[in-house]
Amino acid sequence: MAKIMVVDDAAFMRMMVKDTLSKGGYTDICEASDGAEALQMYKDEKPALVLMDITMPNMDGLEALKAIKAFDPGATVVMCSAMGQETMVIEAIKSGAKDFIVKPFKANRILDTVSKIID
Repeated sequence: MAKIMVVDDAAFMRMMVKDTLSKGGYTDICEASDGAEALQMYKDEKPALVLMDITMPNMDGLEALKAIKAFDPGATVVMCSAMGQETMVIEAIKSGAKDFIVKPFKANRILDTVSKIID
């Protein structure tokens, strides 16, 4: 089973995404609460997929995306953003993000995206 890393500074968002993934049969999940932690965890855990929020303290999702891609050009990262962050989403795609999911999340959108990439 592919390992998935969920990165969001809000614990309840990580829990919600994790719960959705578990219901979809994805159980190998690790979590990070900011970009700096995500980068370190990526190096340690080598997840098949990273679901990452854009807006976070310490190191935001765009910086973390660029750092992860610099470490592993083959990394698969899906960005999560609130409505109205189109500019950041475009920059994320240009920086190598595979896809993006808009918040508030719909469970089927998360699972569709993950299964498209992993299966």
